[in-house]
Amino acid sequence: MRPDFSMLSNEFEAYAPKHPEEVETLGWFQRFLGSAAGVFERSQEFGHFTGSAWLVSADGMRVLLMHHRKLGRWLQPGGHADGEVDLARVALREAQEETGVAGLRVEGGIFDIDRHRIPARASEPDHWHYDVRYVIRAAQDERFTINPESHALAWRTVAEVANDESLDISLRRMAGKWLARV
Repeated sequence: MRPDFSMLSNEFEAYAPKHPEEVETLGWFQRFLGSAAGVFERSQEFGHFTGSAWLVSADGMRVLLMHHRKLGRWLQPGGHADGEVDLARVALREAQEETGVAGLRVEGGIFDIDRHRIPARASEPDHWHYDVRYVIRAAQDERFTINPESHALAWRTVAEVANDESLDISLRRMAGKWLARV
């Protein structure tokens, strides 16, 4: 029996009118969702869904980034769904595990989507991540803990992220979306 993907499908439908400039990317996500039962499993070698956190400070002025150990870049917290179809739950879990920040909460539906290629490593072939991103807000206590998946964590102003051309384009895009909201 095929798992029920209707919740994510409904989230995609709600996302579409808010971001008409992303219609092509959203189409990839919608087609991928219907392509196989295992799209939430890492074992789906062509690609799989992941969940990420746009982890903002309590006041919404800063975002917490991690310097990813394997990829060597500043990125948002996130990771593999490992069978979980509720990607907001995945984003929250990954934010908690990767940052140690207490009292995190999910705000709203899908904030951003990004399809990106992951290079081959060891026994893992190159593949696609269909990354669905959610706003995760910190409470007043913004202390973090560096875990083995990162070299460093840092709170940066959203405006700084939006203008830092050394950062991944998807981080800058999310910063722009966030600045347009506040």
